[in-house]
Amino acid sequence: MKLFLAACLFTLSACAAPADSGPANLLFASGFEGEVHFGPRDIGDSYYEPIVGMDSETGFQWPIKVLGASESALHVIDHDNYTALKNALQTVIGHNGTPTRVLYNAQSHNTDVTQSPYEILNIRQGRSDLYVRYWMKMDSASLHQSDAWRALFEYKTRGYAAGNGFRLISYVYTDLKGHPYWHWQGDATPESPIWEIDNFDIPVPENEWFLTEYYWHWSEGEDGRALWRINGQVVGDHHGPTTRNGQPIDFIILTQIYGDANPKHQWIDDVEIWSGLPEKYFGAQ
Repeated sequence: MKLFLAACLFTLSACAAPADSGPANLLFASGFEGEVHFGPRDIGDSYYEPIVGMDSETGFQWPIKVLGASESALHVIDHDNYTALKNALQTVIGHNGTPTRVLYNAQSHNTDVTQSPYEILNIRQGRSDLYVRYWMKMDSASLHQSDAWRALFEYKTRGYAAGNGFRLISYVYTDLKGHPYWHWQGDATPESPIWEIDNFDIPVPENEWFLTEYYWHWSEGEDGRALWRINGQVVGDHHGPTTRNGQPIDFIILTQIYGDANPKHQWIDDVEIWSGLPEKYFGAQ
């Protein structure tokens, strides 16, 4: 521990990212409007399906390139011969009560690690703070299965697969009676939480739109922070390390459809990504 602290003192950039003291900047925003569409996909049971084109309402271009990312896309994994997953751009009634284009994800069953995350890939600035928000709507049937789970969002640092990295992840869990609740976790492996927060007080919305927000300050020190809010209410606000061994973020799973609560589906709309906590949503910090 003393050696680690000394290394931090002499190599501060490897242990903590300085907090952003200036105003947060909007890095990306899209409600899937205008020319946004799916690009060519690879062929196979695991493939990437890019979202491409300019959003006519925000002017931002898909795919997402925040933090120097490239080749970001939906990652369709373990599709079971094209029967387990579905991704589509649909027009539905949105959170404002008016028609809107949205991203639709569905999973009918699970064969191994069946999932379809939107992955922000090849990140080059992985020691940075980010604030992410979007509107989401989930089905109700998957939220009342006994002792089940569905993942919503995560990031992994480099080295996670080898056991020396870090993962930040959010879930909806259900208890043995099929009651849903939120779970917020940082871990070294899926079975080894470093910290975890259960929230039974904030209701899990069913068949209705809700706002989900994530913010983190990347750090291996006590100044690290990982905040998750639902409809403006704090699910969990962890203060402490948000990485391990100085590892930068490798990739971000912005949205996810994954878990053993099946079948399930969801809609995503009005994605925003900022360089820090925006004053328009959090006031002066």
